Amino acid sequence: MKTIIRNATIIDSKSPFHNKTVDILIADGCILKIENKIANPDNCQEIQLDNLHVSPGWFDSSVSLGEPGFEDRETIKNGLLVAAKSGFTGIALQPNSFPIIDNQSQVHFVKSKAQAAATELFPIGALTKGSEGKDMAELFDMKNAGAIAFGDYNRNMENANLLKIALQYTQDFDGLVIAFSQDEKIKGNGVANEGVVSTRLGLKGIPNLAEELQVARNLFLLEYTGGKLHIPTISTAKSAALIQEAKAKGLNVSCSVSIHNIVLTDVKLEEFDTRYKVSPPLRTEADRLALIEGVKNGTIDMITSDHNPIDIEHKKMDFDTAKNGTIGLESAFGALLTVLPVATVIDKLTSARILFGLEIPSIAEGTKANLTLFNPEGKSTFTAKDILSKSKNSAFIGTETKGKVYGILNQNQLILNQ
Repeated sequence: MKTIIRNATIIDSKSPFHNKTVDILIADGCILKIENKIANPDNCQEIQLDNLHVSPGWFDSSVSLGEPGFEDRETIKNGLLVAAKSGFTGIALQPNSFPIIDNQSQVHFVKSKAQAAATELFPIGALTKGSEGKDMAELFDMKNAGAIAFGDYNRNMENANLLKIALQYTQDFDGLVIAFSQDEKIKGNGVANEGVVSTRLGLKGIPNLAEELQVARNLFLLEYTGGKLHIPTISTAKSAALIQEAKAKGLNVSCSVSIHNIVLTDVKLEEFDTRYKVSPPLRTEADRLALIEGVKNGTIDMITSDHNPIDIEHKKMDFDTAKNGTIGLESAFGALLTVLPVATVIDKLTSARILFGLEIPSIAEGTKANLTLFNPEGKSTFTAKDILSKSKNSAFIGTETKGKVYGILNQNQLILNQ
């Protein structure tokens, strides 16, 4: 397949074509030419879109899909198509399926289901068997099978010694440990951020302390053991400050923030809408602004949709008993552009690959075509019609967004969102 992308403004700070508007010739999945104007004597396919911008393919570091076991929530095939139409050429798949991805056969299974997709799937293996926090899973075997990191999705490791051993053990094969940080005893039966809003609404609160204590503990363990630690989806200003201090000490720690935690606040809970029940919870405006500053100053390494499809039976419930989680792939880019400049958004959606040991794609002649196509201008309101996922539990319905994702070109496949 030969394709010419016409009049595309390249957004790639590492490319000599950064911020230049050019034509791109792609053949058999590789970039052959990048020039101001490319002739088309072979009558090959041309892509011409309004205000077209092209960047290296985006990567989401935390996506749940359901399959195997929860195909009613989402399948791997449809989930990867949703990711492609949302601009993502790669996703890290969380292990919270049924069965849990805690051995090499499960890693092989999910990878085999993704072989034909334009969006590449990179499994995260569970850190402990069954994600129960009791015994370490088969980490080395999963690494050899293709797992890029190890963590128990949205489950805090209560056993500090087990986390210490995992950090020591994974150093033998340069493994990355993921430590979701939330003290379950302090969280208790909490369902929302502890503060003015939860008090007024009569909802049991989750204090910032529940997260910050575990972040501090996990950083102390990392300082003792060495190794590589990733702390996902932080939600408080103090958590960002603790990680910033740890980085200043030279610790090999990275962290992410969910898009909903830098766009929305706990004020959204006023109508008890369970679409806004997420883990960690939506926090205050002060925390939201501190997290945005953490993104800008480099403390926060990556931004994730934390896409988590939940079936309607577990969302259309009273707030206390509804499951945590929101889908976020479809709304990711448009929501981010409302709070961050486009250059920062692209950086945080691409540079995460290197922290997971993956190569960051580049836009240069002779390289594999791994591209995201988008328009950073224009405004719209995200509606239920924009949802492509099987599950519809989006916290962004009714939110004003900016820009438009056109699609991706990756794995020698062109997927357009139209």
